[in-house]
Amino acid sequence: MEPDESSEYTRDGTLDFRGRPALSSKTGNWRACFFLVGYEAFERMAFYGVASNLVIYLTTQLHEDTISSVRNVNNWSGSVWITPIFGAFIADFYLGRFWTFTLSSLIYFLGMTLLTIAVSLKSLRPNCTIGICNNKASPSQIAFFYSALYIISIGAGGTKPNISTFGADQFDDFNARERDLKASFFNWWMFTTFLGALIATTGLVYVQENLGWGLGYGIPTVGLLLSLLIFYAGTPTYRHRKIRTSKSPLSHIVRVPIVAFRSRRLELPSDPSQLHEHEIQHYISSGKRQVCHTPFLRFLDKAAIKESCTSSSSTPLTVTQVEETKLVCGMILIWLVTLIPSTIWAQINTLFVKQGTTLNRNLSPDFKIPAASLGSFVTLSMLLSVPMYDRLFVPFMRQRTGNPRGITLLQRLGIGFSIQIIAIAIAYAIEVKRMQVITTHGLVGPKDVVPMSIFWLLPQYVLIGIADVFNAIGLLEFFYDQSPDELQSLGTTFFTSGIGVGNFLNSFLVTMVDKITARGGRKSWIGDNLNDCHLDYYYGFLLVISVANLLAFLWASSRYVYKRETVEVKEIQCVL
Repeated sequence: MEPDESSEYTRDGTLDFRGRPALSSKTGNWRACFFLVGYEAFERMAFYGVASNLVIYLTTQLHEDTISSVRNVNNWSGSVWITPIFGAFIADFYLGRFWTFTLSSLIYFLGMTLLTIAVSLKSLRPNCTIGICNNKASPSQIAFFYSALYIISIGAGGTKPNISTFGADQFDDFNARERDLKASFFNWWMFTTFLGALIATTGLVYVQENLGWGLGYGIPTVGLLLSLLIFYAGTPTYRHRKIRTSKSPLSHIVRVPIVAFRSRRLELPSDPSQLHEHEIQHYISSGKRQVCHTPFLRFLDKAAIKESCTSSSSTPLTVTQVEETKLVCGMILIWLVTLIPSTIWAQINTLFVKQGTTLNRNLSPDFKIPAASLGSFVTLSMLLSVPMYDRLFVPFMRQRTGNPRGITLLQRLGIGFSIQIIAIAIAYAIEVKRMQVITTHGLVGPKDVVPMSIFWLLPQYVLIGIADVFNAIGLLEFFYDQSPDELQSLGTTFFTSGIGVGNFLNSFLVTMVDKITARGGRKSWIGDNLNDCHLDYYYGFLLVISVANLLAFLWASSRYVYKRETVEVKEIQCVL
């Protein structure tokens, strides 16, 4: 029996917290998402409260050198964005999103608590001798501090991939009204993350540098606890997807290229309808969606030739299974060209901050703004741009393109990558200007203040913020939307892992550039003394590889074929 459009239950098979079919009028939709976005705002405040000023803590409190501090910040940030791969896998195949998130959030809170203790207790920080605080941290102090950091990364591994996809699960794709609401979900979801980041980069970094690191980390720790209480308050309204109990869909994604290779000598039928596929009733009764045939990577279609299926496996491969494999291959291709933009983004919490410490930061004789506070302009530009994008840009473009999103997901990414190139070009130009001022005034000391306002850096921060409205939100939506239905948590980790690998890549680049450029006693491009190095050369290098990456992205996007599936369980014909 086909589901009724007016049914009181959701049509996507989701359940309520008691395991019963979810009532459309009582669960999900924005009534549930309000609790989730409340959590996200506080969690982002906690994360950016640590990340935005971590490079300053490492250099001023643990007394690490510039290269080591940048590398350690990138490695930690990378781990925070890589561990979601494991959290998503556990959620999709074992515990479900809700319980994976629940356990991981407790680990996250434990890490934040330990980190607050690490920066608060004198015994866990280097000692000062007669007012001089240049002592290196002891091995036990370093071990405790970094253990707390990496416990946070483990907790983030279970929360990051599951909270956003759990939010998207609150909208029924088989309900036209809810499907339209879902189109704006990721925009407003990211809006709340920006709000939390804004509080961190304006208020918390000032508290850390002026009122104490213990208080600066303690506030977001309490905020994280509050966010969990908000999340659990919404439990009765949440919709839950069934945990998959059959064979993992990853198995057929691995099998498809194997079967296609074994069937390489067979001839593909000219009509794709001759390939093996379940009857439409199979998808109607299971609540799954059929993924329709596309011409992308046609050699994989041989895995769905009926003769090959029956001869190579007792369980035939279908067109839908082949197309899901094609989707993963296509997403990997797009993922590869997001790594350089993630590397550019990694500068916000590392070299941009260190660059800002060399400039004049006085707003008055008695008030000096923290260098990391300029990161708040990234967030402010995002906060202003998201409503403009959602309420002005999308409707304007929708009238001209007919696309419900205004522009395609890949066009959105291309615009973001282009804006980011402009940002790094401006960063290069401003660094050239800073070096000219240094030469003019004969500044050579590492603590010499360059007579140039820190607000010269403002354009690069603002442009990266605007670019992120296209990049970050676009990537999150792209990987969620294009993932096979049963792999959407893992699909979202394409987004998080890209940021993670971008951080690791930046760590690698900084280390290698320092080693190569410092050979033979030459001046390193990135040294402890930023007033006597060539950071402008490094920014120029980033600019060149960003332009090359944009060309690679244009090539990859021109070959990408979007997922085509049935969007209504009653439909028989596939639609775009």
